[in-house]
Amino acid sequence: MSTYLLVHGAWHSGECWERVVPPLTAAGHRVFAPSLTGHGDKAHLLGPEVGLDTHVDDVVGLITEEDLTEVVLVGHSYAGLVVSAAADRVPDRIAHLVHLDAMVPEDGESAIDIMPVTQTLIDLAERSGTGWRIPPLPELPPPAGLFGVTDPADVAWLRTLLSDQSARTLQQPVRLGNPAANSIPRTHIHCVADEPEGFERRPVPATQPNGTPAQVWELETGHDCMVTKPAELADLLLKLGVQTI
Repeated sequence: MSTYLLVHGAWHSGECWERVVPPLTAAGHRVFAPSLTGHGDKAHLLGPEVGLDTHVDDVVGLITEEDLTEVVLVGHSYAGLVVSAAADRVPDRIAHLVHLDAMVPEDGESAIDIMPVTQTLIDLAERSGTGWRIPPLPELPPPAGLFGVTDPADVAWLRTLLSDQSARTLQQPVRLGNPAANSIPRTHIHCVADEPEGFERRPVPATQPNGTPAQVWELETGHDCMVTKPAELADLLLKLGVQTI
């Protein structure tokens, strides 16, 4: 049995994993899909003080409180920063780190550094009077859709999960530097059906920090693959669970 900890990206909530959790649990694994502070069942906690560190504390707190070990830690999109920092803090508890169409930071980088278009979103919010509250991205014509989701029923459902993001989460730099974290195996899963302009992905280095060849998998779908290709995503994650046993 493996333990999966699935961390949602900006504007989303833990409910976005609703279609991925059942096949993982059906295979006998333990799965956690929490909402980060300011989202989902914690939406009432959103405030200007909520930052990247807040979300890292959420993840590390869950791992330590539940005494989780051998964790397959999955971060989607913005949560690539969150899981990177969480793994840096408790590397002995992480069996595998998964960047799911995610930002992959270096020490001292923020979401703005990795994806400069993020600053444009913050600027727009400030000019509109919402200040520190960054509203979700708008739905675009296909194939971009709403975070890569184009089916009308799925778009309607996804809209119910989205909420504003604190600007501080995108501005605060990630803190890395624990050498023990370098030994954690990593996998990058890229969603390659649609890559909107301004959201370019950094190349993955050929060698992982632990010295082994990079592992990069692709899903032929849009950004929110947990909505559009949940079975295929679950199959990939189950392969990683086998690797940790």
